[in-house]
Amino acid sequence: MNQPHPTSVRRRTLLRAALLTGVTTMTAPHLTGCSPANDQQPGRQTSPSSARSGTARGDALLAYFSRPGENYYYGDRTNLKVGNTEVMARTIHDLIDCDMYRIEPADPYPDSYDATVRRNVREQEDDARPGIKGSLPDLGRYDTVLLGSPVWNVRAPMIMTTFTEQLDFTGKTVVPFTTHAMSGLGTTERDYTASCTGATLAEGLAVKGEEAGEAEGDIAAWLQRVGFSVSG
Repeated sequence: MNQPHPTSVRRRTLLRAALLTGVTTMTAPHLTGCSPANDQQPGRQTSPSSARSGTARGDALLAYFSRPGENYYYGDRTNLKVGNTEVMARTIHDLIDCDMYRIEPADPYPDSYDATVRRNVREQEDDARPGIKGSLPDLGRYDTVLLGSPVWNVRAPMIMTTFTEQLDFTGKTVVPFTTHAMSGLGTTERDYTASCTGATLAEGLAVKGEEAGEAEGDIAAWLQRVGFSVSG
C-alpha cells in the first residue's frame, strides 16, 4: 500500500483474496487468512463449547454491524440491499426475545467492495477506531449481549473494537456471531475477551455469508445451546 513492509504485503494479499473469497456483510467477512481448521470446516461453525462457559441469561441486547452493497458471492460479486450479517441478526431477533442496536459508522464504508477492502486494510494496520454514528446503548439493564459482524481479513471490522471498548461489560455474557467467506469466527473471541472487560464469553456461531438466509435451523440450535428460549 511506498515500498510496503513484507507483513503489510501479506496482509493485503490475504485481504484481497479473502474479499475475493467471500465478504458477507460486506459482508466482507470473508477476508481470507483463516486458520487451517476453519478452512477445513465449511458452512456453519461454532467455537468449541469446552472452551466457553458463558450462558445467556436475563435481558439480552443484540448489537451488530453489517454492510450492504457490493459483496463477495461464491467467487463472484453481488449487490446486497441488506448485508449478510443483518440477515443473520434479523433471524436471531425473530427467534428470541431481545433488543436490537445497529452499529453504524460515522463515515460509511464505500459501496465498492474493493474500496472497502482497501479501507479495512488501512484500519487494521493503523489499529484504528472508526467512529460510530449516534449514541451508544446503555448496557445497564442487559445481562447478555450478542455481538454480530462480518469477518474481514480474519477479524471483525475495527468498528467493533470501537464499540466494545467504550462500554462496560462487567458481569455480562457476550455471545459472538459472524458471517464470513472462509475465516469462521476469525479472532473475534480473542478480541472480545480482550476488549469486553469483565465479560464471560459464550459459544459463538459463524455462518457463510451466502448461506445467511438459509441458516435458521442452525441458528436456532445454537441459540438453545447457549441458553436462549427459542420461539416457534
